[in-house]
Amino acid sequence: MNKKINFYFDFISPYSFLAHKKIINLNNRDKFNYNAILLGGLHNLGGITAPAFNERKMKNMKNDCMLIAKKNKIDFIWNDRFPINSLYLMRGYLFMSPDRRDKYFDLCFDAYWKKNEDISKEKIIKNILLKCEIKLSDFESGIKDQKIKDELKDLTNIAFQNDIFGAPTFMINNKLFWGQDRLEYALDELNN
Repeated sequence: MNKKINFYFDFISPYSFLAHKKIINLNNRDKFNYNAILLGGLHNLGGITAPAFNERKMKNMKNDCMLIAKKNKIDFIWNDRFPINSLYLMRGYLFMSPDRRDKYFDLCFDAYWKKNEDISKEKIIKNILLKCEIKLSDFESGIKDQKIKDELKDLTNIAFQNDIFGAPTFMINNKLFWGQDRLEYALDELNN
C-alpha cells in the first residue's frame, strides 16, 4: 500500500500524543506520514485562541484527556508545565535524520505527556539527545539553521492553506479528519 495518512502534530498537543499512542496500539505507524507543525503559529494564522488560554476549556481538556487515556489504556500524565513553547522541539524533529526521527519523537512525547517532564529545559533535552546519539551543540546549531526554520514555517503555512486548524489532524484523499477521535475515520478512508 503506497498511500499514507498525513498526521499533523505538535509536541504540546496532548491529543496528538493520545492519537500517536492509539496508532502505536493499533500497530499502524507505517500507514502514516508524521508532519510537524507549530500549533501556536497555526492558531495565530487562523485567529484561534488555544484552549490553554481559556480556563473552562482547559479544565475540560484535562478531564477529557484522562478519560481518553484510561479508555485506551495509555499511560498519560497531564504535564504541570503545559503549555510550553514547542518551537525548538519542533525544529528539532525536522533536524533529526530520518533514522533518528521516530526515536526523538517518542522520547519527546513520552517525556512530556507520560513522565511530566519539562522538555523545554536543557537537562531534559540533553538526556533525549543522548539517547538519540546527537550532541547538544549539533542540535542547537541545527535548530538555528535557516533551512530548518523555514521548513517548519512552510509546513505550518501549508497546513493552514489546507484548512488545518488544530492538532492532531489527519488528512487523506483531500479529506480532513480533526481530533484523536477521528483516527478510525481516517483509517477507514485509507482502506476504501
